[in-house]
Amino acid sequence: MTAAAPTASTASTVWRRVAAVRTLDGAELHATIDGSDDAPVTLVLAHGWTLAQAAWDDVADLLAPRIATGDLRLVRYDQRGHGRSTWGSPTHPTTDISIDQLGHDLGAVLDQLVPAGPVVLGGHSMGGMTIMCLAASRPELFGDRVRGVALVSTSAGDLNPEPRNRAEKIRQRLTPGALAVALAGARAIERMRRLLPPGHPRHQKMVRDLLYGADATEEMVLAGAEIMHASTVRAFTVFLPALGEHDKRQELAALTNVPVEILVGDSDKLTPMRHSRQMADVLPDAALHVVERTGHMLTQERPRLVTDAIERLLAAAGAERAAA
Repeated sequence: MTAAAPTASTASTVWRRVAAVRTLDGAELHATIDGSDDAPVTLVLAHGWTLAQAAWDDVADLLAPRIATGDLRLVRYDQRGHGRSTWGSPTHPTTDISIDQLGHDLGAVLDQLVPAGPVVLGGHSMGGMTIMCLAASRPELFGDRVRGVALVSTSAGDLNPEPRNRAEKIRQRLTPGALAVALAGARAIERMRRLLPPGHPRHQKMVRDLLYGADATEEMVLAGAEIMHASTVRAFTVFLPALGEHDKRQELAALTNVPVEILVGDSDKLTPMRHSRQMADVLPDAALHVVERTGHMLTQERPRLVTDAIERLLAAAGAERAAA
């Protein structure tokens, strides 16, 4: 862990440091920690597929005043194979690339960076799935250590439904061998990507059409495109089948022990509203928020709404701590 360093915020100085979380299979997860170690509650945020912890920057900026006053400690980290985090060690070549593994990684982040005190978890897209996998593998944490969960633009499963046509059938037949061939061509794909950098109008149009809603600004789309462009082809390819295999629809019981906020954009094409409604059906006490004119990138498109949901969870966690 590096020495603490001050960073500017919208309110006052926030102390920031970085840490490396080592997993059992040798991966090193790059984490950023804002705020005091003795803050009454810690918020841990997990990002989505082909993104990085920067996808939470707008929410972090809105939370900066709470961090600066010592009311909150914020931990963000890059998922394995994303951002500045590594893959597993070469000495563990058989490590399963799955969303379950990401749940174990989140557990390592909690064990090493938040060993005590109440925690609120927030996950966007694949980050929300990561939280579900942690809840399935370590349910004892929820209601004790973990006091609240925000699930943003995510899904408990059924991301790879039964194929409806020949093209979808072919896609579902992709084998590990075929994926290896795709990885071997990563250099060629990278050269092609450089021909359309994030600032190129065609690049931004593709990103906007897939990920954003009607009210997204050009600045939002460019920022998201730049984060995704920094991701590797390997992260895109290796995690794609893992997302299709993710299914925790019958394993969400631990989340009934804590307050849950579910948010989804009404224009989300990657994890459409039906996924959030399925989760709300299983978690009847959860608060479901369908946000108009918004796509998949809720943390950028509606950071105030996401922050409000998180602050409700933080308030509940603080009240429970005070009562104890």
